[in-house]
This record gives sequence, C-alpha cells and structure tokens, in this order.
Amino acid sequence: MAQEADNTLGALTAQRDELDRLINEMKERDRAGALETVLKKIALFQLTAADLGFGGKPGRQPKQQATRASVAPKYRDPETGATWSGRGKPPKWIAFTEDRTRFLI
Repeated sequence: MAQEADNTLGALTAQRDELDRLINEMKERDRAGALETVLKKIALFQLTAADLGFGGKPGRQPKQQATRASVAPKYRDPETGATWSGRGKPPKWIAFTEDRTRFLI
C-alpha cells in the first residue's frame, strides 16, 4: 500500500509540474499579445501616464515636512561665547557643572 501511495504521489507531482510548465508557456504567449494590443491603443489614443492613473493622485500635493523653529539660547559659555538652548545633550563646558545658573543668559 505504501508503494502505491508513492507511485500515485510521484505521478501527481509529475502532472502538476507539467501543468505548471504549460500554464507558464500560455501566460507568456498571451502576455506578448496583450502587451502589443495595449501599446497600440495607447498610441492610437495618445494616452499619457497620467491618463492611465500613474504618477500619483491628481490634485493632491505630497505632505511637506514641518520645520521646527530654532530655540533661543539659554546658556552661554563665558570663556568661548558658545551657547546652548538647554535642550538635547549638554555640551562639555556645562555637562559636569552642578549649578548652571552662572551660565544663564
């Protein structure tokens, strides 16, 4: 019985492979004809990519990235004149200072 199942499974697999090959051949043959027909229609009616729906939705602009306004500096290094807004990673000249009030602008 196991041998019959192996033979049947092998036969079905071979049939499937043959059908897949035939399907692919038929698709390629039909694809070439369809492409030729479509290209003729595009040329006949002088259609553009926009006419065919390519290139985005008409009348809709892409979203623009919001720009952030720069923040006024809050601290100034008295030695170099460098400034820091108080946001983000603190620069070395103020990073290890316990009392930052002496650097306030």
